[in-house]
Amino acid sequence: MDGWQFKLLYDGECPLCLREVRFLQRRDRGRIWFVDIAAPEYDPALHGGIDFATAMGRIHGILPDGTVLRDMAVFRQVYALIGLGWVYGWTQWPGFRPLADWAYGFWAARRLAWTGRPDLKTLTTQRCQGRCTPTPQRP
Repeated sequence: MDGWQFKLLYDGECPLCLREVRFLQRRDRGRIWFVDIAAPEYDPALHGGIDFATAMGRIHGILPDGTVLRDMAVFRQVYALIGLGWVYGWTQWPGFRPLADWAYGFWAARRLAWTGRPDLKTLTTQRCQGRCTPTPQRP
């Protein structure tokens, strides 16, 4: 995809993630490259070396220079690109940032269970089917 300003890695099998991605896609004007990490063709080598297990554990995004963003920084970036930076802008204010980071971490750790899906180890094992060594999730 030419002209992208941010590559968003998302879980295309997560119903809540898909709802948000669809919202973002409707507002995007070609600045965001949406990459479904659950797609069989997902290749970490093409996306910052972020393997399936790591990408499934927490949201990631990549800037054109290769800088990898995680967690709330991803939301701030994509919402700024669609003209709604104020929605997540408060999450970087002193005093609010640790709370927002904690809330996202709480959600990320429980996302699979809350959406009725297998745990991360099971998903990684199913995806790899003996072809790869699952990478432990980063904290």
